[in-house]
Amino acid sequence: MKKFLLLGIVALIGSVAMAQSSKAVKWTFSSKKIAAGTYEVRMSAAISGDYHMYAQNAGVDGPLPTAISFNKNPLVTVDGKAKEVGKMVKKFESAWSGTVNYYEKTVDFVQVVKVKGKAKTNVSGKVEFMVCNDEQCLPPSEEEFTVNIGG
Repeated sequence: MKKFLLLGIVALIGSVAMAQSSKAVKWTFSSKKIAAGTYEVRMSAAISGDYHMYAQNAGVDGPLPTAISFNKNPLVTVDGKAKEVGKMVKKFESAWSGTVNYYEKTVDFVQVVKVKGKAKTNVSGKVEFMVCNDEQCLPPSEEEFTVNIGG
């Protein structure tokens, strides 16, 4: 019985910690047609307080870089890697023993996708990220998304 109680407490603490990271970043997702059958999917992060979020290339091993993954959709082709739009900070951090790449306040990740034919469909996936400030890092978190495209 004690093992189950301990396991329950650990699971609760883990879910509360994950919720903290999610509260530090507010995500919005949208799409924009840029050519026939071609769309930009924009994943926008508003980072609260004095936290910062690491770039897709964090610069060093240690901090979790932002990673975007897309669910398979036979009607959609993902074109390359998401571009980062924002003011990247490159700073030496002794905690990571190197220069890290991160964003403060806001950053947009823009992914070009192509729709086969004239189908109306959606793009879905998740963004995995980690936020830190000068005192602490919150546990990594993920945000799932679905964006309508095509038609």
